Amino acid sequence: MKVMKIYSWNVNGLRAVLKKGALQEFIEKEQPDILCLQETKAKQGQAEVDLPDYEEIWNSAERAGYSGTAIFTKQKPLAVRFGFPEEIAQQFDGWEDAFGDARKEGRVLMAEFDDFFLIDAYVPNEKDDLGRMKYRELTWDKALLAYMKQLDAIKPVVVCGDFNVAHEEIDLARPKQNEGHAGFTKSGRQGMTNFLAAGFLDSFRELHPEQAKYTWWSYRGGARQRNVGWRIDYFLVSERLRERIAEAEICDNVMGSDHCPVMLVLK
Repeated sequence: MKVMKIYSWNVNGLRAVLKKGALQEFIEKEQPDILCLQETKAKQGQAEVDLPDYEEIWNSAERAGYSGTAIFTKQKPLAVRFGFPEEIAQQFDGWEDAFGDARKEGRVLMAEFDDFFLIDAYVPNEKDDLGRMKYRELTWDKALLAYMKQLDAIKPVVVCGDFNVAHEEIDLARPKQNEGHAGFTKSGRQGMTNFLAAGFLDSFRELHPEQAKYTWWSYRGGARQRNVGWRIDYFLVSERLRERIAEAEICDNVMGSDHCPVMLVLK
């Protein structure tokens, strides 16, 4: 049976992960068909990536050492798009900020393949003071969902990346202590609910409805060693891809970043 292995990883600085040898070791072991990265914090050429088997697509932030996404793929995409389409973003209040952030901060990268669209997303966090909560709720999440639906009308969609939200209590180690805090607000969680209600599936939760695994741990207090984490990295897929989901896993044994990779295998 032919399958496609897609991985997503917030590397929190590509140069740092390369310096540790973590990315090279990961690719050599897992041999992804497609690897989506977030928070690359580098422009193409700044990070010494030597992957001759892969096509490189970079969407780097204008600001040095900040944000950014990238896709490394063995199969050449049919088309690539950077950021939100303007006609999508401008449907919502504050669209100029979302449109600008997606472009200037390299937060959204789309690659089209034969039988699906792939969106690599690094969703803005709400900030500790919740200063970006309304922006997330009223603009960003709605623009991303509208983009997903626009593409889904043409062919199935796979969306991966750091969504900066734990959806349900099972998705973080200490839900009661973090209720209402950035990453676990009602509005942020509602944004994820809206994605699912629109016909997209949380692939990991589809296959593992009761499993508590995490994708991000604070660097403080030995959180990773104690597994006090959050599941904020996802693969969302169109409903009609349900039967093609062969595997959906969290690779929490992979080190190198404060996030670990997540994986989707499509039949």
